[in-house]
Amino acid sequence: MKQRTFLPADFQLSTWESVLPYFEQLSATEISSIADLRDFCANRSELESYLSENFAWRYIKMSCDNQNETLQTSYAQFVNEIMPNASVFDDAWNKKVIESPFVNELTETGFPVMLRGMKKAIEIFREENIPLFTELQNLETNYGALTGALMVTIKGEEKTLQQAGALLESTDRAEREEVYQTMVQKRLSIKNELNDLYTSLIEKRHQLALNAGFENYRDYAFASLGRFDYGPAECFEFHDAVAETVVPLLNEAAAKRKEEMGLDALKPFDKAVDPLGRGPLKPFETGEELLTKTIGVFDEMDPFLGNCLKEMVTLDRFDLDSRKGKNPGGYNYPLEETGYPFIFMNAAGTVRDVVTLLHEGGHAVHSILTKDLALNSFRNFPSEVAELASMSMELMTMDLWGHYFTNPEEAKRAKIKHLEDILETLPWVATIDAFQHWVYENPAHTVAQREEKWNEIVSKFSDTVTDWTGLAEVRSNIWQKQLHLFEVPFYYIEYAIAQLGALAVWRNYCQNPKKALEQYIAALSLGYTQPMKTIYATAGIEFNFSKPYIQELMNFLADQIKKIEES
Repeated sequence: MKQRTFLPADFQLSTWESVLPYFEQLSATEISSIADLRDFCANRSELESYLSENFAWRYIKMSCDNQNETLQTSYAQFVNEIMPNASVFDDAWNKKVIESPFVNELTETGFPVMLRGMKKAIEIFREENIPLFTELQNLETNYGALTGALMVTIKGEEKTLQQAGALLESTDRAEREEVYQTMVQKRLSIKNELNDLYTSLIEKRHQLALNAGFENYRDYAFASLGRFDYGPAECFEFHDAVAETVVPLLNEAAAKRKEEMGLDALKPFDKAVDPLGRGPLKPFETGEELLTKTIGVFDEMDPFLGNCLKEMVTLDRFDLDSRKGKNPGGYNYPLEETGYPFIFMNAAGTVRDVVTLLHEGGHAVHSILTKDLALNSFRNFPSEVAELASMSMELMTMDLWGHYFTNPEEAKRAKIKHLEDILETLPWVATIDAFQHWVYENPAHTVAQREEKWNEIVSKFSDTVTDWTGLAEVRSNIWQKQLHLFEVPFYYIEYAIAQLGALAVWRNYCQNPKKALEQYIAALSLGYTQPMKTIYATAGIEFNFSKPYIQELMNFLADQIKKIEES
């Protein structure tokens, strides 16, 4: 726990009135010297870090038990009472720093990046948007409540969708089809509610953008996300590059799978099973076992990495098993004051769960490496950097996956599956990103137009081998499973940028593990004290998602898959 110098050590947030005096005290601060300015920034950071962790725990507890009304009320209180009142001060505080006659003396590492972000925040801030932010925050929680409540009954046993999804690896095709149909029909049972929710979110987000002087929410989102290194044009370039360089590889993989399985038609429920008819991989039984094995992987890679997770165990910072009443998905939530984050996921015994915990473990290491940076703005790195930390960890640990499998052939299967999943990830990211660009460029569209455009986009980035006959409604609504569209709009292209970066980190790691790991840790330790391209360069890679670079990395990925297959 960081020692407080501004807030009392025993301060506990109860109502807005309980914390208001500290906001007022900070606002009344006279800045008569560079020392005063530094103190102001430090005190603001301390206050914001406290509030950030307070909010984090409310969100964590609610997502772990989303049917608990007390936890929902606690979360809603922060969203409806604390956030709107606190946000009124942000703009004034940013101006207090930027307009200070001493601001040009803040030249140490980290400050130029922080000041750049403050200037952008001042540009887009509008007080009339504060109530809209609150409305949006409340609306966004509806997605977790709707989807987290979905349960299916398989062979008389009630399961979450994550648990049921593990059965799509069954070698019994009739069972796979039955499970798949049960799952997708359950999702479709709330398709209208999700469409209505998304329409409401689009309307409010568009209004937010108009209020701030933007033509559409996409342009506003790029500004608010601090995207200084790329814009929509580069995203469109990425979309085209993926369609041209990655989709052909998807077609090859799908055709190979269809042939190996001896199928007349490759259906969506045939994509997760082992194509040679081998039984599902079982890397672990319980979340506790998964965690123990992952700590072993991290330990062997570097004792520091293992110690990160061990300290989190001591602090009770994991909730890994899937269960009813728990939000879908997984996350690593940084805790600003205590420094050690919380990892949440829905483990169901699959290889995908292994990758998820390695992924979130990479985020956790990032949080821990940056926990002692002086200001919270230095610790709040952009997603393109955050996801580089997590995706690189997935790949660098692959040679240690024997911790999950006693049989080397099973570890080999798991590695190939993961690398093939990366081939699926890049087109899916392009699909979701392209869809969002269209949605917010055309905010007045109808649900029918949305569906039509989705089908057009998904066709561009999907293989042409998979047969969707009889599943048109499923395919038309499959976008609804992507929580980012509902909860964190435009936060998705980062996965692709970081995935390319992670492949480059792994390529370095294959050549020189010690050096690559040192570069990785050095890059993560920077937090957000340097521009994004500098952070990538520190990791020994390029910040680049052009067609030639993507082609180069896809060639490397294809070579690695072949190498593992032949080993």
